[in-house]
Amino acid sequence: MRKLVLMLVMAVLSLLIVGACATGVSASRSVSALPPTLGGCPVLPADNIWNVPVDTLPLDPSSNTYINTIGATQHVHADFGSGLWDGAPIGIPFVVVPSNQPNVTIHWTAYGNQSDPGPYPVPTAAPIEGAPNTGGDRHVLVVRQGECKLYELYRAFPRGDGSWNADSGAVYTLTVNGPLRPDGWTSADAAGLPMLPGLARYDEVAAGEINHALRFTVPETRNTYVWPARHEASDLTGAQYPPMGQRFRLKASFNIDPNKFSHDAQVILRALKKYGMILADNGSSWYISGAPDEGWDNDVLHQLDVVVGSDFEAVDVSSLMIDPDSGQTMQGFSLAASPTARLIEPGSATSYALTIDKSSAFTSTVSLVVSSPSPSLTVQLSQAVIAPPGVVTLIVTDTHPSGSPAAWYTLSITATGGDTTHVTEVGLLVGGLQVYLPVIRKP
Repeated sequence: MRKLVLMLVMAVLSLLIVGACATGVSASRSVSALPPTLGGCPVLPADNIWNVPVDTLPLDPSSNTYINTIGATQHVHADFGSGLWDGAPIGIPFVVVPSNQPNVTIHWTAYGNQSDPGPYPVPTAAPIEGAPNTGGDRHVLVVRQGECKLYELYRAFPRGDGSWNADSGAVYTLTVNGPLRPDGWTSADAAGLPMLPGLARYDEVAAGEINHALRFTVPETRNTYVWPARHEASDLTGAQYPPMGQRFRLKASFNIDPNKFSHDAQVILRALKKYGMILADNGSSWYISGAPDEGWDNDVLHQLDVVVGSDFEAVDVSSLMIDPDSGQTMQGFSLAASPTARLIEPGSATSYALTIDKSSAFTSTVSLVVSSPSPSLTVQLSQAVIAPPGVVTLIVTDTHPSGSPAAWYTLSITATGGDTTHVTEVGLLVGGLQVYLPVIRKP
């Protein structure tokens, strides 16, 4: 009997701990655009830093300096297209493989200590950036369906036994925001970022929208990096050089004249205004990355040549960061409850602090509503509407008479502001101390 009682106590206490952990996580519902997809997989979540607009974010204080260093009069170049250049497709290719694609061994030849261990599901005939028998970066990008993972290799060379040699490699789960690469680690890209999420793809342009940032290069970078990048590739220390991971966007004042730009060029330019581009590697000035596709019209892509460096501006995205080790962004505002669980006696009251933070671009007020799970609990907010950032106090009063049986409750808090809704939960155990602690203390 004593064993049964103790097991019951353990179960209840476990419920309390698990409930406290579970209710501490906000379940967010936002009406933001769906994430880009490929092969039935999202290319990172909708709230990932690659997939969120930056058109309303503040300028980076060094914007003009960066633009002049990269080249204010240098022209944009679409580093992708149709056909061949020097015997190879134009752009960075990728391949989508089925869920049963076999794994093969990857032999690391340079940065194995900063690479995700194999094996990787890389087909023997996977497309390689550049001509198959030449040097260069030789990137290989593979998305495996079903598991929705992205495998990327740098300087990859196939071997006769089906395995591959590669300088470095990285694996990303496309359905989650992180974790990012370990701080200071490279990837298949110099900035320690995934490559596929930043490629311009013809299927997106044909559909009428690129809803993510693009990848681009500049000749010289600083020996540092900013979120979400994780790695630098330079010895230059001057503040005039942009860091890896720096975000840029096309100025809102740039005229996307339909008489000057065809449909495909307009789609790319609109994306550069809304989502911008992320500095990912050293290379030529304002070279924007994309995947090769026979659907591209190279003459249309050359319409982008009229865009020059002074048409861009550097963006400060720091207000979007929730965790430096995650690509998740703060969408408008955030909601957090502290503590996530309380224990009280029947007939008493307790309180929770509801902290509402916001991004710099968020200007709306936030309305809060709390649902009571029982008529025996009354809830009260110190204020129902708040202009964030700020803290709202939630007071919960229990009306059970003394000696009532213990009960566990979950209270739901809904916060709505602008076009975003966040929901979080807190737990309340009423009478638990009376019932369970004496049993635990009994010899």
